[in-house]
Amino acid sequence: MPNERLRAAMAAGGWTYATLAGKTAVDPKSVERWVNQGRTPRRATAVLAAETLGEDVHALWPALRQARAARAVSPELVALYDQRADVPISRFTDLMAQAQGHVDILVYAAVFLHEAYPRLNDLLRERAAEGCSVRIAVGDADSENVRQRGEEERFGHGIESRCRLALIHYRPLLGVPGIEIRTHGTTLYNSLYRADDQLLVNAHVWGANAFAAPVWHLRRHDEGGIFDTYAQSFEAVWATATPVQER
Repeated sequence: MPNERLRAAMAAGGWTYATLAGKTAVDPKSVERWVNQGRTPRRATAVLAAETLGEDVHALWPALRQARAARAVSPELVALYDQRADVPISRFTDLMAQAQGHVDILVYAAVFLHEAYPRLNDLLRERAAEGCSVRIAVGDADSENVRQRGEEERFGHGIESRCRLALIHYRPLLGVPGIEIRTHGTTLYNSLYRADDQLLVNAHVWGANAFAAPVWHLRRHDEGGIFDTYAQSFEAVWATATPVQER
Protein backbone atom coordinates (compact mmCIF):
# COMPACT_ATOMS: atom_id res chain seq x y z
CA MET A 1 0.00 0.00 0.00
CA PRO A 2 1.48 3.41 -0.97
CA ASN A 3 2.54 5.78 1.78
CA GLU A 4 0.36 8.77 0.89
CA ARG A 5 1.47 10.79 3.92
CA LEU A 6 5.09 10.51 2.83
CA ARG A 7 4.19 11.30 -0.78
CA ALA A 8 2.35 14.46 0.32
CA ALA A 9 5.21 15.58 2.59
CA MET A 10 7.71 15.19 -0.22
CA ALA A 11 5.48 17.02 -2.69
CA ALA A 12 4.91 19.89 -0.26
CA GLY A 13 8.63 20.42 0.13
CA GLY A 14 9.57 19.79 -3.49
CA TRP A 15 11.55 16.66 -2.60
CA THR A 16 12.34 14.06 -5.23
CA TYR A 17 13.40 10.46 -4.67
CA ALA A 18 16.97 11.47 -5.46
CA THR A 19 17.14 14.52 -3.19
CA LEU A 20 15.62 12.75 -0.18
CA ALA A 21 17.87 9.77 -0.85
CA GLY A 22 20.85 12.10 -0.74
CA LYS A 23 19.82 13.47 2.64
CA THR A 24 19.27 10.01 4.12
CA ALA A 25 22.25 8.24 2.48
CA VAL A 26 20.15 5.58 0.74
CA ASP A 27 19.52 4.60 -2.87
CA PRO A 28 16.73 6.56 -4.63
CA LYS A 29 15.05 3.21 -5.31
CA SER A 30 14.69 2.76 -1.55
CA VAL A 31 12.83 6.06 -1.28
CA GLU A 32 10.63 5.01 -4.19
CA ARG A 33 9.75 1.81 -2.30
CA TRP A 34 8.89 3.82 0.84
CA VAL A 35 6.43 5.89 -1.19
CA ASN A 36 4.96 3.42 -3.67
CA GLN A 37 5.12 0.18 -1.71
CA GLY A 38 4.74 1.53 1.81
CA ARG A 39 8.05 0.04 2.92
CA THR A 40 9.32 1.12 6.36
CA PRO A 41 13.01 2.08 6.52
CA ARG A 42 15.32 1.32 9.39
CA ARG A 43 14.52 3.48 12.40
CA ALA A 44 17.60 5.74 12.19
CA THR A 45 16.92 6.36 8.50
CA ALA A 46 13.22 7.00 9.16
CA VAL A 47 14.05 9.55 11.86
CA LEU A 48 16.47 11.37 9.57
CA ALA A 49 13.93 11.41 6.72
CA ALA A 50 11.19 12.71 9.03
CA GLU A 51 13.43 15.47 10.40
CA THR A 52 14.41 16.44 6.85
CA LEU A 53 10.74 16.69 5.85
CA GLY A 54 9.70 18.40 9.07
CA GLU A 55 7.29 15.59 9.92
CA ASP A 56 6.63 13.32 12.88
CA VAL A 57 8.33 10.01 12.20
CA HIS A 58 5.39 8.02 13.61
CA ALA A 59 2.95 9.88 11.38
CA LEU A 60 4.98 8.90 8.33
CA TRP A 61 5.59 5.32 9.48
CA PRO A 62 3.03 4.15 12.09
CA ALA A 63 4.67 0.73 12.00
CA LEU A 64 7.59 2.19 13.93
CA ARG A 65 5.30 3.09 16.82
CA GLN A 66 3.75 -0.37 16.78
CA ALA A 67 7.16 -2.01 16.78
CA ARG A 68 8.24 0.14 19.72
CA ALA A 69 5.12 -0.73 21.71
CA ALA A 70 5.82 -4.41 21.14
CA ARG A 71 9.33 -3.91 22.53
CA ALA A 72 8.14 -1.69 25.42
CA VAL A 73 10.41 1.14 24.22
CA SER A 74 9.44 4.72 25.02
CA PRO A 75 7.88 6.52 22.05
CA GLU A 76 9.99 9.53 23.05
CA LEU A 77 13.26 7.79 22.22
CA VAL A 78 14.55 9.00 18.85
CA ALA A 79 18.05 7.51 18.98
CA LEU A 80 20.53 5.96 21.38
CA TYR A 81 24.28 6.44 21.04
CA ASP A 82 26.81 4.18 22.75
CA GLN A 83 28.86 7.20 23.79
CA ARG A 84 28.87 10.96 23.34
CA ALA A 85 31.88 10.70 21.07
CA ASP A 86 29.60 8.97 18.54
CA VAL A 87 27.21 11.93 18.32
CA PRO A 88 28.05 14.31 15.44
CA ILE A 89 28.50 17.89 16.62
CA SER A 90 25.90 18.81 14.01
CA ARG A 91 23.30 16.90 16.05
CA PHE A 92 23.79 19.40 18.90
CA THR A 93 24.07 22.54 16.77
CA ASP A 94 21.28 21.70 14.33
CA LEU A 95 18.82 21.18 17.16
CA MET A 96 19.81 24.50 18.71
CA ALA A 97 19.59 26.29 15.36
CA GLN A 98 16.03 25.04 14.87
CA ALA A 99 14.86 26.06 18.35
CA GLN A 100 12.15 28.71 18.55
CA GLY A 101 11.33 28.81 22.25
CA HIS A 102 14.00 27.20 24.44
CA VAL A 103 17.67 26.30 24.44
CA ASP A 104 18.75 24.89 27.80
CA ILE A 105 22.23 23.56 28.54
CA LEU A 106 23.09 21.89 31.85
CA VAL A 107 26.65 20.60 32.14
CA TYR A 108 29.77 20.71 34.25
CA ALA A 109 31.90 21.96 31.37
CA ALA A 110 31.19 20.40 27.93
CA VAL A 111 33.91 22.51 26.33
CA PHE A 112 33.74 20.15 23.35
CA LEU A 113 30.88 22.30 22.04
CA HIS A 114 33.04 25.39 21.57
CA GLU A 115 36.06 23.35 20.51
CA ALA A 116 34.17 21.54 17.76
CA TYR A 117 31.90 24.46 16.81
CA PRO A 118 33.67 27.80 17.40
CA ARG A 119 30.65 29.89 16.34
CA LEU A 120 28.44 28.46 19.08
CA ASN A 121 28.13 31.85 20.78
CA ASP A 122 27.03 33.41 17.50
CA LEU A 123 24.42 30.70 17.09
CA LEU A 124 23.07 31.32 20.60
CA ARG A 125 22.98 35.08 20.00
CA GLU A 126 21.00 34.49 16.81
CA ARG A 127 18.48 32.31 18.59
CA ALA A 128 18.08 34.85 21.39
CA ALA A 129 17.62 37.64 18.85
CA GLU A 130 14.73 35.63 17.38
CA GLY A 131 13.03 35.47 20.77
CA CYS A 132 14.39 32.14 21.98
CA SER A 133 15.15 31.82 25.71
CA VAL A 134 18.73 30.58 26.20
CA ARG A 135 19.77 29.27 29.62
CA ILE A 136 23.23 27.86 30.30
CA ALA A 137 24.28 26.26 33.58
CA VAL A 138 27.93 25.22 33.98
CA GLY A 139 29.67 23.69 36.97
CA ASP A 140 30.99 25.83 39.80
CA ALA A 141 34.70 25.04 39.68
CA ASP A 142 35.01 25.62 43.43
CA SER A 143 32.17 23.29 44.42
CA GLU A 144 32.72 20.04 46.27
CA ASN A 145 30.71 18.03 43.75
CA VAL A 146 32.89 19.17 40.84
CA ARG A 147 36.02 18.29 42.80
CA GLN A 148 34.57 14.89 43.67
CA ARG A 149 33.68 14.24 40.04
CA GLY A 150 37.29 14.87 39.05
CA GLU A 151 38.47 12.30 41.57
CA GLU A 152 35.95 9.73 40.37
CA GLU A 153 37.06 10.21 36.76
CA ARG A 154 40.72 10.20 37.83
CA PHE A 155 40.83 13.56 36.12
CA GLY A 156 42.31 15.42 39.09
CA HIS A 157 41.89 19.17 38.82
CA GLY A 158 41.25 18.89 35.10
CA ILE A 159 37.48 19.11 35.38
CA GLU A 160 37.74 22.17 37.59
CA SER A 161 39.92 23.83 34.95
CA ARG A 162 37.43 22.85 32.25
CA CYS A 163 34.57 24.37 34.22
CA ARG A 164 36.51 27.64 34.35
CA LEU A 165 37.27 27.37 30.64
CA ALA A 166 33.60 26.76 29.84
CA LEU A 167 32.71 29.94 31.71
CA ILE A 168 35.37 31.86 29.77
CA HIS A 169 33.78 30.61 26.53
CA TYR A 170 30.30 31.72 27.58
CA ARG A 171 31.24 35.06 29.24
CA PRO A 172 30.91 37.06 25.98
CA LEU A 173 27.20 36.21 26.11
CA LEU A 174 26.67 37.96 29.45
CA GLY A 175 24.33 40.87 29.03
CA VAL A 176 22.87 39.61 25.76
CA PRO A 177 19.06 39.95 25.98
CA GLY A 178 17.43 36.54 26.22
CA ILE A 179 20.55 34.72 27.44
CA GLU A 180 21.22 33.75 31.07
CA ILE A 181 24.30 32.04 32.44
CA ARG A 182 24.55 30.46 35.88
CA THR A 183 26.92 28.19 37.78
CA HIS A 184 25.79 25.23 39.86
CA GLY A 185 27.34 22.88 42.37
CA THR A 186 24.89 19.99 42.15
CA THR A 187 25.65 16.31 41.80
CA LEU A 188 25.14 16.08 38.06
CA TYR A 189 23.68 12.76 36.98
CA ASN A 190 23.22 13.76 33.32
CA SER A 191 24.31 16.56 31.04
CA LEU A 192 21.26 18.01 29.28
CA TYR A 193 21.04 19.80 25.92
CA ARG A 194 17.50 20.91 25.21
CA ALA A 195 16.10 22.57 22.09
CA ASP A 196 12.34 23.08 22.37
CA ASP A 197 10.76 19.61 22.50
CA GLN A 198 13.95 17.72 21.73
CA LEU A 199 16.62 16.77 24.23
CA LEU A 200 20.03 15.13 24.19
CA VAL A 201 20.77 13.40 27.50
CA ASN A 202 24.41 12.48 28.16
CA ALA A 203 24.36 9.99 31.01
CA HIS A 204 27.11 10.20 33.62
CA VAL A 205 28.78 6.93 34.51
CA TRP A 206 30.90 6.60 37.64
CA GLY A 207 34.60 6.68 36.78
CA ALA A 208 34.07 7.55 33.11
CA ASN A 209 34.40 10.85 31.32
CA ALA A 210 31.17 12.14 29.77
CA PHE A 211 32.51 11.61 26.25
CA ALA A 212 32.58 7.84 26.91
CA ALA A 213 29.05 7.67 28.37
CA PRO A 214 25.84 7.03 26.42
CA VAL A 215 23.55 9.66 24.94
CA TRP A 216 19.87 9.33 24.21
CA HIS A 217 17.99 11.67 21.91
CA LEU A 218 14.45 12.32 23.13
CA ARG A 219 11.49 14.06 21.54
CA ARG A 220 8.60 15.10 23.80
CA HIS A 221 5.53 13.00 23.07
CA ASP A 222 3.03 13.19 25.91
CA GLU A 223 2.80 15.22 29.10
CA GLY A 224 4.55 13.56 32.01
CA GLY A 225 6.87 11.44 29.88
CA ILE A 226 10.59 10.92 30.17
CA PHE A 227 11.29 14.21 28.36
CA ASP A 228 9.36 16.11 31.04
CA THR A 229 11.23 14.24 33.78
CA TYR A 230 14.55 15.58 32.51
CA ALA A 231 13.11 19.04 31.79
CA GLN A 232 11.93 19.25 35.39
CA SER A 233 15.36 18.24 36.65
CA PHE A 234 16.86 21.12 34.67
CA GLU A 235 14.40 23.52 36.30
CA ALA A 236 15.29 22.21 39.76
CA VAL A 237 19.02 22.77 39.21
CA TRP A 238 18.44 26.13 37.55
CA ALA A 239 16.47 27.35 40.56
CA THR A 240 19.46 26.72 42.85
CA ALA A 241 22.16 27.95 40.46
CA THR A 242 23.99 31.27 40.86
CA PRO A 243 23.74 33.93 38.14
CA VAL A 244 27.09 34.90 36.65
CA GLN A 245 27.72 38.62 36.95
CA GLU A 246 29.19 40.85 34.30
CA ARG A 247 32.59 42.19 35.22
